[in-house]
Amino acid sequence: MKVEQIYTGCLAQGAYYIESNGEVAIIDPLREVKPYINRAKLDDAKIKYIFETHFHADFVSGHVTLAKETGAPIIYGPSANPSFDAIIAQDNQEFKLGKLTITVLHTPGHTLESTTYLLKDENGKDYAIFSGDTLFLGDVGRPDLAQKMGELTEKDLAGMLYDSLRDKIMPLADDILVYPAHGAGSACGKNMMKETVDTLGNQKKMNYALRENMTKEEFVEEVTEGLLPPPQYFPLNVKLNKEGYEDFKEVLKRGTKSLSPRAFEAAANETGAIVLDVRHQDEFAKGHVPRSIFIGLNGDFAPWVGALIADVEQPILLVTPKGGEEEAVTRLSRVGFDNTLGFLEGGFEAWKNSAMEYDTVSQVSAKALSDLLKIDEVPVFDVRKKSEYLSEHLLSAVNTPLDYLNNHLAEFPDNKIFYVHCAGGYRSMIASSILKSRGIHNLIDVVGGFKEIKDSGAPVSEYVCPSTL
Repeated sequence: MKVEQIYTGCLAQGAYYIESNGEVAIIDPLREVKPYINRAKLDDAKIKYIFETHFHADFVSGHVTLAKETGAPIIYGPSANPSFDAIIAQDNQEFKLGKLTITVLHTPGHTLESTTYLLKDENGKDYAIFSGDTLFLGDVGRPDLAQKMGELTEKDLAGMLYDSLRDKIMPLADDILVYPAHGAGSACGKNMMKETVDTLGNQKKMNYALRENMTKEEFVEEVTEGLLPPPQYFPLNVKLNKEGYEDFKEVLKRGTKSLSPRAFEAAANETGAIVLDVRHQDEFAKGHVPRSIFIGLNGDFAPWVGALIADVEQPILLVTPKGGEEEAVTRLSRVGFDNTLGFLEGGFEAWKNSAMEYDTVSQVSAKALSDLLKIDEVPVFDVRKKSEYLSEHLLSAVNTPLDYLNNHLAEFPDNKIFYVHCAGGYRSMIASSILKSRGIHNLIDVVGGFKEIKDSGAPVSEYVCPSTL
């Protein structure tokens, strides 16, 4: 028996490869399926099943393409209604995989079709659960993503989730392994642990939602408390996962079309495409295509694209580091952004060498800002999350979270210089690029972010542990 977790850090997502006696099951595959096919070839094995724990909202699964290329059936739990051929399994239905057995446990609550898959070893002993977004490490899936036009509320779904956990998962043995679909950093939960696998017994001790004496009313209140609105691209990804999508090979072919600087400019003007610059923030600051948006590949790229661009059908043109175009197109496609039209051939240097107009972002060190604050009350904007700001912040800073920057545009002064910072410099550069694309140029980015601001001796608020907020 082989069980491998294939973890993708930028999405905080876990896909799973299970092999026994030459037969393979894949659980919750990513959009690009070649790695799974190649992995099975290494084992001289055949992909027999493709299991989906639910209709994912935060990424586009590779189930449709993988089924097409391998002939393996797609399997969902009860109540799923995809537009393509799939096996809609019954609760407690079993699937044989070599010497192993995979049992379907219908666990609605995160979504109505949410399903946990229980893996039994060749002796029939429970070995692991693949819990999707039903049970995370330290948390459970948010219950507000599957409401249907007033028919169900998030509290209704939270109640279902309580029953699913108590009836289907908590009675299982403490020594079985828990393999969730996501870890820390995902928007599908509130307080996930950094670990990506654990025992169920430890989760019963550590996970607030699995308290033995917890009432349903307490569970519903705690699980629904503090839920932020889901990113706008979530429903669009659910639609792609339910109805199917364009073959990734075609997306990659179109997105990696090279365009000269003049052709690139013409394409942007003709299509209304967003120019997305995925280089490092330091390179973007030194020079970039005017009105381009920075979201670097070196950070949480795909989630920020989803949160800030939102419309998966938006045309996109790429400015990448040398050789980075395929990675950028691939990571965009993972969250459903398939309408990439090409990339700037030769990168930004080619644009600059063609005597094209370009823009820069002014920057200062944290020490320089700290020194300035001692003699002047300059406006400073902190684009970290509200929880980060409340935990500790520069006393004079105003919180304008990057996620909701468009709601704060009126707060930025139009007649004086202001400063923008985040935790380390990645998000503040995204914010700076968005503001400049809106015609707001009187900004200065703070290099190094809050960490260096604090180290510089600038006055900050008293620290409050984020877990208490």
